[in-house]
Formats: sequence, C-alpha cells, structure tokens
Amino acid sequence: MVYVRNAFLMKDCVPSRLTEAIAIDEMRHMNWLGDLIVKKGGVPVMEHKELDFGSEDLKGYLQKQYDLENDAVKRYQEQVDLIGESDAETVGTLKHILDEEKRHRKEFRLQLETKTIDKFDQLPFHSYFCIFYACSVSKS
Repeated sequence: MVYVRNAFLMKDCVPSRLTEAIAIDEMRHMNWLGDLIVKKGGVPVMEHKELDFGSEDLKGYLQKQYDLENDAVKRYQEQVDLIGESDAETVGTLKHILDEEKRHRKEFRLQLETKTIDKFDQLPFHSYFCIFYACSVSKS
C-alpha cells in the first residue's frame, strides 16, 4: 500500500511507474504466499501496522521504499535459512520472491543514486522497457 500511494504522489514519471510496477509485484507475492498458506492448511492473516510512507518528497519516498525492500530481503533470507531443506515448495517460493525483492532494492537504489531520474541506461532492461513505454504513453 505504501508503494501504491507513493506512486500516485510522485510527479516524475520514471520513479512513479517503477514504484507502480513494483507494487504489482508485491501484490503477486502476497497472492503466492496466501495460496501456499491455504494449501498447507492455514489461513492468511491480513493485518498490517500503521503505514510509514517516508518523507513527503521524491527522495524520501524512494529511501523508504529502498529500506522496505532491504528489510524484506533480510526477512525472506532468514525464512529460507530457517526452513532449510524441510519444505522444498515453500523454500522455492521464498527464494523466487527473494530474488525479486533484491531486484526491487537495486532499482530503488539506482533511482536514489542517480538523482537524475531520466538516466534510463542505468536501469535493468525490464524496468527500462516498462517505464519508457508508460512514460511515453502518459505524455501523449
């Protein structure tokens, strides 16, 4: 929810579309984990704490999002290590999500480091293509 809200408020197209795309990835992760929990006989818990969106500027939003991804990487790695080889399906899902979280963290870090939001050549190809298309369509 942090990413969805921040994407709406970002005035620069590139970080806004990047944030929106990552928000969609996060919803997909939630779906995968929910399915896994139900498959294993559990009931997904849909509670969350009060949301912190970061400071009310582009750098603040991106820093908060980077921090959230960094925390997620640590949490997923801890879970993978804890489960080990006892549940290959769960570990496989967690490792897939972990790889995506690392990519998200890198993309937010690159946005923070460049401080020039239009440096497309420093973004991974997937992000570059999606963002370039979304920004060119939105300017029409």
